[in-house]
Amino acid sequence: MRAVEFQEYGGPEVLRAVTAEVPEPGPGQVSIDVAYTGVNFADLKARAEGYRVPRLPYVPGLEVSGRIRALGAGVTGLAVGQEVAALTEGGAYAEVAVAGTTTVFPLPAGVDLRTAATLPTVLPTAYALIHTVGRLQPGETVLVQGAAGGVGTVAGRLARAAGAGAVYGVVSSAAKVAHAKEHGYDEVFVGAFQDPVRQATGGRGVDLVLDPVGGETLRAGLASLAPFGRLVSFGNAGSAEPWTVGQPELYPLGISVSGFSILTLARTAPAELRRLSEQAFAKVVDGTVSLPVTAEFPLADAAGAHRLMGTRTSTGKLLLRVHA
Repeated sequence: MRAVEFQEYGGPEVLRAVTAEVPEPGPGQVSIDVAYTGVNFADLKARAEGYRVPRLPYVPGLEVSGRIRALGAGVTGLAVGQEVAALTEGGAYAEVAVAGTTTVFPLPAGVDLRTAATLPTVLPTAYALIHTVGRLQPGETVLVQGAAGGVGTVAGRLARAAGAGAVYGVVSSAAKVAHAKEHGYDEVFVGAFQDPVRQATGGRGVDLVLDPVGGETLRAGLASLAPFGRLVSFGNAGSAEPWTVGQPELYPLGISVSGFSILTLARTAPAELRRLSEQAFAKVVDGTVSLPVTAEFPLADAAGAHRLMGTRTSTGKLLLRVHA
């Protein structure tokens, strides 16, 4: 089968198209003939820094849509040929991928394979940030970093549907402002945001901050919280040193900090991830959210997708086309 791997860490040029053996599913797993593969920032960090890479060479990729090819021992409730979306533990940049059944989801009615490839990581993450972890309440205000990216695009819609009093976004360039405003954001700030947030909220700050960046951006997010506000950290895109928060930051205004990682949850609490994902997918079926695919690349040009995402100019979702 065709696959894309890297044998060393570096820029997009280290991604190489190769011929690989077709993987067989183990107990509790299925193999999937991949139609589309989602491209995520975690893939770029894997390629550049070894993020969650157990060994080299490595085939990256965390999410696919396609048709079940084979069932491993003990698998029930799924069938060969069934159309599914799946979260994987790597290996998705390939014609055939393997996933555990707890993270394999039959496609809801009306959801095609192209749309399905946008769902496994982004949608449950955004849903958890707004509802399960962030616990946004009607009338509250929310600030989302990366408002034009995949998670940010969905989070804006979910926050609006949850009855947020105001939804604020932060983007890296003025070119992304229009995209964010089309997806639920009232105001969008470019770059620095701490003072504009205070101005927009009459000095109060926001009730919920969603931060995938870390470092100084996270600190600015903490400083933008209202009394009793919450910050949810869900990434470290800035590759900053690990941060700590303690009494000096939390006590004065009674704020709280929590975290979320869909990849970690898949390992530590797969049943909870499945429940969360099913709730999130329902928001696509009922029309609450959609995630636009803004660029699509053939599998052999995975490097092109990485280059585009690495420029921080892309919006929405990027896909690799495999068997579509």
